[in-house]
Amino acid sequence: MSVEPFRKLTSRTIVLSEDNIDTDQIIPARFLTTTERSGLGKAAFYDWRYDDAGRPRNQSPLSLVEQGGHSILVAGSNFGCGSSREHAPWALVDLGVQAVISSDIADIFKSNALKNGLLPVEVDSKTHRQLLNSPGEEVTIDLESQTVRFAEGEWQAVFEVDSFARYCLLEGVDPLGFIMQQLPQIMQFEKGLK
Repeated sequence: MSVEPFRKLTSRTIVLSEDNIDTDQIIPARFLTTTERSGLGKAAFYDWRYDDAGRPRNQSPLSLVEQGGHSILVAGSNFGCGSSREHAPWALVDLGVQAVISSDIADIFKSNALKNGLLPVEVDSKTHRQLLNSPGEEVTIDLESQTVRFAEGEWQAVFEVDSFARYCLLEGVDPLGFIMQQLPQIMQFEKGLK
């Protein structure tokens, strides 16, 4: 899969301060009927965004993603816990979220996100509290320098990303795309084995 290279993102934040947001909240199980990535954005946080009759809940901060200019989600700790559900990052990306910031992101969700073009950013607790208390702030995430900062440069925090996943995001490829880029060298190697 080829995605847009991710180098630097400046966006306003959407804050969901609840801890332990699990993958069933991100995309309820009833929407796991497809292997297609497109169209899942409507199902992202469906029960938070829509009432029982399917009418939009106007108070949901997630409606800001659909309006544009808000592609960084700041979430409470232990974001993405629960079952491994590749549909969860697919739904967030299709909704328009490009990065998730938290103090703690579940390992399986983090792995699925990195493989699907969604940047999970874990920051220290002080930075996390500051972001949770600043909904709508303009924030810049720089993947090359692995920093997060308020757009005005008031503060900066460092985060870490696995080096291979970072390379894939910077180049706009997933792990399979990376292997496919190596195909000429693989074929050359195989010729040498004969």
